[in-house]
Amino acid sequence: MSLKKHVKLGLSALALSISFNSVAAEDPIKVGILHSLSGTMAISETVLKDTVEMLIEQQNAKGGVLGRQMEAVVVDPASNWPLFAEKARELLAQEKVDVIFGNWTSVSRKSVLPVVEELNGLLFYPVQYEGEESSENVFYTGAAPNQQAIPAVNYLMNEIGVERWVLAGTDYVYPRTTNKILETYLMDMGVAKEDIMINYTPFGHSDWQNIVSDIKRFGSAGKKTAVVSTINGDANVPFYRELGNQGIAASDIPVVAFSVGEQELSGIDTAPLVGHLAAWNYFMSVDNDANYDFIDQWIEHTGNEQAVTNDPMEAHYIGFNMYVEAVKKAGTTDVDAVKDAIIGVTVPNLTGGYAAMMPNHHITKPVLIGEIQDNGQFSVVWETPSLVAGDAWSDYLPGSRDMIADWRKPMFCGTFNTATGTCGASAGEMAAADE
Repeated sequence: MSLKKHVKLGLSALALSISFNSVAAEDPIKVGILHSLSGTMAISETVLKDTVEMLIEQQNAKGGVLGRQMEAVVVDPASNWPLFAEKARELLAQEKVDVIFGNWTSVSRKSVLPVVEELNGLLFYPVQYEGEESSENVFYTGAAPNQQAIPAVNYLMNEIGVERWVLAGTDYVYPRTTNKILETYLMDMGVAKEDIMINYTPFGHSDWQNIVSDIKRFGSAGKKTAVVSTINGDANVPFYRELGNQGIAASDIPVVAFSVGEQELSGIDTAPLVGHLAAWNYFMSVDNDANYDFIDQWIEHTGNEQAVTNDPMEAHYIGFNMYVEAVKKAGTTDVDAVKDAIIGVTVPNLTGGYAAMMPNHHITKPVLIGEIQDNGQFSVVWETPSLVAGDAWSDYLPGSRDMIADWRKPMFCGTFNTATGTCGASAGEMAAADE
């Protein structure tokens, strides 16, 4: 073959290679959105789907990431916990998404966990949870118990003088594990077992008359009483309504909620609830420019002047920006490269500070206690003086206090036992054992 033909063939191959590489570079970064758009959790999760879509639009307006646009792939697991696993598999195996933002309840997350570990996906989980978990494939941008539940109880005990405790939750893993932690913690702090009342109700529970009456009786023993609420979803609406019906004011028996924010309060008359509390890491009422900008963007995106923002939305804001920065740092959307790159990534939060991704795949957060106002907003009455790093394993459970998670090599373990010096089961295996 002549030199001329060799050169011609070489140039043709080079052109073909450049063409293929150009097409590959232009493929969108596919972002799976796994939130309930129907069923009992739609009241809380629909806005999280909308939030991720807004963030994708904003990033695309900046030119995307690595020269590639981002594309939302939305599914509806419909508040059906096994369906979450099926939809996660659909996103990863069929749609070939690069990352998933999703879930609210822990039972849905534990349904998804073995799937994302098996298929090596990435899940950003934006809601407070019970801890006792750390997966190499999950980034927990909501609060661990030491970033919400423990500080809230300390506030009630030290600032309000609470001596009797009602632990009221929806009947699934997050409330049960959180309450197990809180019960142990309270008893360690000298609270008698008879001064702790624990109650669980199913998802979507609507008849609260008898339970609220029981709470009222429990609070009439002459000791300051509070309700610590891990009630989730639309059951909160009739619960708070019944508190009002039975005249339980915050000055009598304050309620501090871990799953009630601005979105949930937008559906009810908050006048009888003024003074009740919530513990989060963000409130819409936070006074700083970054928050005001986000609120303006949200109102513009929804076209609704009355639209509200809330804590899990901020968690998605943080997680999304962390993902973008990790992809830039890695120079690729390759899952293993992103997992390595994201540890140590720091991005602004909406409360005026910064969030950092820790080696245990949890982030740093401030803790805020907010008091319900008659306009459905929260007035911040207390906050931690500094950021709190999320603890994957509780110091108040016997099986957990020796456990740490560190996804940096060479340890690369979410269940490292400091007492034995060994790494235990994967988070997916532990989730399967819990079912």
